[in-house]
Amino acid sequence: MYAVIETGGKQYRVEVGTELEIELLEAGPGDSVAFDRVLLVADGDAAAIGRPVVANASVSAEIVRRDRGEKLISFKYRPKARRRVKKGHRQELSVVRISDIVLDGKSAAADKAKADEARKTERQRLEEAARKQAEQDAALAAKLAADKAKADAAVKATRAPGRASAKAATAKADTAKAAAKPAAKPAAKASARGAKADTTGAVDKPAAARTRSSGSAKSAAPKKTQK
Repeated sequence: MYAVIETGGKQYRVEVGTELEIELLEAGPGDSVAFDRVLLVADGDAAAIGRPVVANASVSAEIVRRDRGEKLISFKYRPKARRRVKKGHRQELSVVRISDIVLDGKSAAADKAKADEARKTERQRLEEAARKQAEQDAALAAKLAADKAKADAAVKATRAPGRASAKAATAKADTAKAAAKPAAKPAAKASARGAKADTTGAVDKPAAARTRSSGSAKSAAPKKTQK
């Protein structure tokens, strides 16, 4: 439901909860005022048009605060007379909030309150449904987590013997390597000594051969005879 009211020489289209700035009223902030000059009231498809005002219709409002409008400049100029006048003006205003529109005993505020209550009930119903769904989802997630934990524990239990045997085999291999290392070192030293001896003999053989060859050459040379 909405209405068209007249105040301060101006017309305004208002609904319940509308805030508007109108010409300054004598009432102060927090006071309630009523507008009797209601030119039109519309409720859905039905509308009441006043001639000039609607009978049995009224609009009530609450004054929120007082305010001042934008500054307006008034400038007067008279040519060839050296007359110039500049003035500024800010209109005093009252900010009001529409609280109710009544036509033939029917209140727009009551209808809005009922609609808000129904909307609130619907919202609460949706919130309750969402809460139940969230609880079901949480329970399902907890169940899936428990099943996964059980499955992981079973897999670990089956893999534990195999891992133990593999660790034992690794330990045995490490022990065998550690036992084989000291025995291998003397053998390696002995082989190194033999190789050194062979090398020394190979070096000495050519010297002996040279000695023998030189001796044979001396013996083979003819001796000089004395005359």
